[in-house]
Amino acid sequence: MNVSFSFIIPVFNRPNEIEELLESLLLQTYSKDFEVVIVEDGSTIPAKEVVDLYRNRLHISYYQKPNSGPGDSRNFGMKNAQGNYFIVLDSDCILPSQYLDEIEKSLTKEFVHCFGGPDAAHPSFSDVQKAINYAMTSFLTTGGIRGRKDAINKFQPRSFNMGISKEAFEKTGGYGNIHPGEDPDLTIRIWEKGYETKLIPEAFVYHKRRIDWNKFYMQVKKFGMVRPILNRWHPSTAKLTYWFPTIFIVTLLISIGFIFLGFKTPFICFVLYFSALLLDALIKTKSIKISIMALFATLVQFLGYGFGFLKSTIYTTFSKSTPEAIFPKLFFQTKDKS
Repeated sequence: MNVSFSFIIPVFNRPNEIEELLESLLLQTYSKDFEVVIVEDGSTIPAKEVVDLYRNRLHISYYQKPNSGPGDSRNFGMKNAQGNYFIVLDSDCILPSQYLDEIEKSLTKEFVHCFGGPDAAHPSFSDVQKAINYAMTSFLTTGGIRGRKDAINKFQPRSFNMGISKEAFEKTGGYGNIHPGEDPDLTIRIWEKGYETKLIPEAFVYHKRRIDWNKFYMQVKKFGMVRPILNRWHPSTAKLTYWFPTIFIVTLLISIGFIFLGFKTPFICFVLYFSALLLDALIKTKSIKISIMALFATLVQFLGYGFGFLKSTIYTTFSKSTPEAIFPKLFFQTKDKS
């Protein structure tokens, strides 16, 4: 397949972020032409002035539309893109210069209609961003689901760094209106259409994650809430491993209670786990401060995801209402289909 790339980037009130992303696109070593499609998703702080600065240096298509969520905005961008292979990015990403070269190399060697790449922490990121990045990407915390070859489950590309062919997009209809969770939902439907996905480890991005501790908790809580909904929609993809954060937090609390009853062994197991986590984080981040913060980030992640997963499981199991009716804040009302 003769591949021509179009980047699909929804943006919502983030002109500074899009400037950093465009700058990194400008520095790509890729020798062929590529398109950049920016979809302004109902922003009140538009990025048009920033985009205009790059029009003569990049092949940019810029659209403004009513707010309808990232999934629908990505669909809008892909429908209007000129390329035949779309690369979906979040606006808070920065690309290394060899990014496109690595993708073309991998697709030439083994073509797939959908791929995903991992995320990493840029040296300029804050300590909180680096700690959260560790918690979100470490095999010891997530099982490598966000971009490791040794992931415990089949790799599901995430839309902060995801490629999809025009053919696969048209066959699946693109993203749904659930958010978050629109990317695993699309990936599963891609599999159901008979297409394969793969991880391209070299095609990583620096993902800022514009979050503090409270926003991080709310984010992972929503991740936990959407998973039972996806399990309900796609029963064959349900895994016992999705229960891990819930079980972890419950057993941690029980082990603390056992201390007062004279049973310390269960809690010692958690101490050993967190010791291994601290050592691994120290090796990877080379900072004791960030490593300690990474332990806190892991607890926040397990607590938020675990509580969200348990709550959603109970509601979706015992309620006769649809997920849209139970959790309306997890669904965008699509306003634009053009």
